[in-house]
Amino acid sequence: MKEAAQTTVADSKVSKIIKSLSDLENDIDSLNSKVGDMKKALNSKAIKEIDSLREKVTQMAIKEAESMIAETKARAEQQAKKIASDGQAKLEKLKATIDSKFDEAVDSVVSTILKP
Repeated sequence: MKEAAQTTVADSKVSKIIKSLSDLENDIDSLNSKVGDMKKALNSKAIKEIDSLREKVTQMAIKEAESMIAETKARAEQQAKKIASDGQAKLEKLKATIDSKFDEAVDSVVSTILKP
């Protein structure tokens, strides 16, 4: 009888151990599932953050490019005005030179034509 009682106690302990191991296995499976879900959520969040940062960097690059273009355009316009001003000054100087030499050129042409 004592052996039957010991066997029953041993069976009871083994059953408890098996149940504990089964519960532990279920907990591990549950944790693995939760970790998988967390990985998916973290990955999704990382992708959203990357997209957000990419958009911000793109906007910053566009603003910087627009700024550089505006500066370059302003410098080009200044240079164009300077070139136009220099050209106008040279044109006026040339006209003045032509006007000052015009009478001399007419006299030279007339004397050349009228030479016998």
